[in-house]
Amino acid sequence: MARETYDYIVVGSGSAGSVLANRLSADPSNRVLVLEAGGKDNWIWFHIPVGYLFAIGNPRSDWCFKTRSEPGLNGRSLIYPRGKVIGGSSAINAMIYIRGQAGDYDHWRQLGLNGWGWEDVLPVFKAHEDHFLGSSDIHGSGGEWRVEAPRVRWDILDRYRDAAIECGVPDIADFNSGDNEGASYFQVNQRRGVRWSAARGFLKPVLNRPNLTLETGCAVDKLTFEGNRVTGVEWIQDGVRRSATAKREVVLSSGSIGSVQILQRSGIGDGAHLASLGIPVVADRKGVGANLQDHLQLRMIYKVSGVRTLNETYHNLFRRAWMGVEYALNRSGPLTMAPSQLGIFTRSGDDVDRADLQFHVQPLSLDKFGEPLHRFPAFTTSVCNLRPESRGHIRITTPELDAAPEIAPNYLSHERDREVAARSLRIARKITAAPALSAFNPQEYLPGPSVGEDDASLAKAAGDIGTTIFHPVGTAKMGLASDPGAVVDERLRVFGVEGLRVADASIMPTITSGNTNSPTIMIADKASKMILEDNRG
Repeated sequence: MARETYDYIVVGSGSAGSVLANRLSADPSNRVLVLEAGGKDNWIWFHIPVGYLFAIGNPRSDWCFKTRSEPGLNGRSLIYPRGKVIGGSSAINAMIYIRGQAGDYDHWRQLGLNGWGWEDVLPVFKAHEDHFLGSSDIHGSGGEWRVEAPRVRWDILDRYRDAAIECGVPDIADFNSGDNEGASYFQVNQRRGVRWSAARGFLKPVLNRPNLTLETGCAVDKLTFEGNRVTGVEWIQDGVRRSATAKREVVLSSGSIGSVQILQRSGIGDGAHLASLGIPVVADRKGVGANLQDHLQLRMIYKVSGVRTLNETYHNLFRRAWMGVEYALNRSGPLTMAPSQLGIFTRSGDDVDRADLQFHVQPLSLDKFGEPLHRFPAFTTSVCNLRPESRGHIRITTPELDAAPEIAPNYLSHERDREVAARSLRIARKITAAPALSAFNPQEYLPGPSVGEDDASLAKAAGDIGTTIFHPVGTAKMGLASDPGAVVDERLRVFGVEGLRVADASIMPTITSGNTNSPTIMIADKASKMILEDNRG
């Protein structure tokens, strides 16, 4: 097929790519090509919120990555879900709207990354937001990214919130003001009980633009070059190798795994590693694939009595049928549930200056995603270290396009992370033992009452029960030219080549303090402005 020419080629139509496609094609003079490796979101479980239970681990909707066997997890390997569809992981994720903390972004600015402080990014968050409470000093309305209150409540969660407050956690109305310390219910990316993915908000409404082309089922192999300038991309679609040229820029928005694979296959990465695979080195950037950070959630499960949970509701055929009726009639009830409804942000100790723990509390329990809910009534309280010190990597192991990468998060490899894990389990036990929950007689099922309170026992338990909360970031980090580990500059241009940017969660130098989807959308929105500014005229 003839090699077509566009102004911009966006690789990936996930959370970041959907935003980039919208913004870069707003000017009708810009021809924009978007390449998506997954497919269309024409499956019901992409839209009914509880569908994440069926999407995660399903090859139709998930790339089904796995980590290597992790020493910090006592030799376990974890599933590592990533969305395989337009909208990317926003089509299968928890739908939780969290920006992070002002201190996260002010830290980026303190690293020398001008324009990335809280006061810089807050207007970007507000501009694309459509918040159910309307416009205010911290929220926007009328944008593409819909935010609503949850449409279901559970007594067990109300009491857990009361228990947290009894333990000194402040009551808070909104996690998105810049300081998220407190207990509250998560706001969600839904519209009237339907999942609101990035594709629904940003991409699909503009697909009728004649200057915007979306191609799905495109496995991007590598970038093409003239000297050190990126000129386009090559991909496989329906078994045919195709290519296209970008007159202005190629923008990688395939996420912390996908963007890294493309960079490395294209000769941008650790030169020694690429040479060992027989890949010609275009730019020796050791940071490509390094600096992997993720939130490890420690999933504690408690059996309860005298209160309803989703476990026994789901296994009762009448109640399960009623859940469907409730959703069909009112778009309410358990089928609207995000994986977690109640959130708690708190500090692991007095030596921490802002909240460094996040709890996701759920009125359900299961052994792992993809397996059935337990038959006994129970709740899960998952707690994660928001700012882990452990660093891992992602790297290709062969130049072959269809080969899975090595994903090595290195969870709990840093002593500080093991210390925080022990602290967090103690705090979770303290909250569960508070008077507000006593009527339900919570009994620890996982990790179990046999696990002692000493640091060594709790750290070992963390390795046994810890699992990813699906927030990989940092593998093409933003930094100064003087930083040998940096991959992109503050305007997200890749060091060592021209005509190429990365705009997705991989550019975070340090992980944000909360769920990472909405920060990724902010990054893409900010990136689009910089791209258009730098190519003006």
